[in-house]
Amino acid sequence: MSDGPAARRGPGEPWGGVRPFSIKTKLGALVIIAVLITTGLSMIAVRTQTELRFITVFSMIATLLITQFVAHSLTAPLDEMNAVARSISHGDYTRRVRENRRDELGDLAETINRMADELAAQDQQRKELVANVSHELRTPIAGLRAVLENVVDGIAEADPETMRTALKQTERLGRLVETLLDLSRLDNGVVPLRLRRFEVWPYLSGVLKEANMVASARGGMASGSGSHTRTDVHLHLDVSPPELTAHADPERIHQVVANLIDNAIKHSPPHGRVTVKARRGAYPESLELEVLDEGPGIPRSDWHRVFERFNRGAVIRPHGPGSDGGTGLGLAIARWAVDLHGGRIGVAESERGCRILVTLPGQPSLPS
Repeated sequence: MSDGPAARRGPGEPWGGVRPFSIKTKLGALVIIAVLITTGLSMIAVRTQTELRFITVFSMIATLLITQFVAHSLTAPLDEMNAVARSISHGDYTRRVRENRRDELGDLAETINRMADELAAQDQQRKELVANVSHELRTPIAGLRAVLENVVDGIAEADPETMRTALKQTERLGRLVETLLDLSRLDNGVVPLRLRRFEVWPYLSGVLKEANMVASARGGMASGSGSHTRTDVHLHLDVSPPELTAHADPERIHQVVANLIDNAIKHSPPHGRVTVKARRGAYPESLELEVLDEGPGIPRSDWHRVFERFNRGAVIRPHGPGSDGGTGLGLAIARWAVDLHGGRIGVAESERGCRILVTLPGQPSLPS
């Protein structure tokens, strides 16, 4: 993004980006002061008939003192920035540069501090990734190991029921690996969009049926990848008009809707209701999607964190029977898929439960 100088205006900085205390201004003032000192002393020497060599010495001393003062004001913050940058390179993201200047060095200090904040956030995210993935992998691996050990030790027979239990754990591992692969594609940006026109009603109807079928097939098995197993929540589809069409990548939108439904079902009360609404957007074949549940909702203070990776919400017991917390990646992947389309996704106002609003641009009309 190429913001102009006015867009980067800081506190006390006039419009147009001209800084009254910039380094260029200080250096220019230094030259002017040196010339004025030399000129003034020369005039004094002419009037008082003082020898020129004394005037030259005094002029040099005064100029050096002023130059030293200006140089110290420039090099001192650079030394501080160098120390902070060295700490950051060693993995210490707690140190910050003082931002008490109104020149280019002040801007540089702000940039270094912002970089330290981002690196600290990425380091925390990396630690959360290791902790969450380790936790999610440990459970199905322990379950699978227990089943196999019982078979090997003769405690249990390798009958269809036992093998079905082992199969469920391997399926759970497979779904977790798929989620991590989606995360890898998200970071690398290697997933292209395959845009096409499709009818919204039959498409969303298929997504809802698939969600119900998958939940029924999994029975009471907990899902390490966050896919729900509840069958007590009713899914309702509301598309208006019924012949509504959209222009998007169906596979990516499937990820969005499936993850939003999965999240809504997890947070629904027993025998709750999840509604998926689809409406026409502002542009040709654009689309507005809403997913509403009847759960406890999301505090407004947490709205900005809903789509962060590994964020599982702050509700103590958000999930109904037959679901777990998942990896906290589903909504992050949904946001990624919407961003690929140039759309928007966020939490919207709702009288009850949680309401997620998705806007897809479709085919924006070109300006005439």
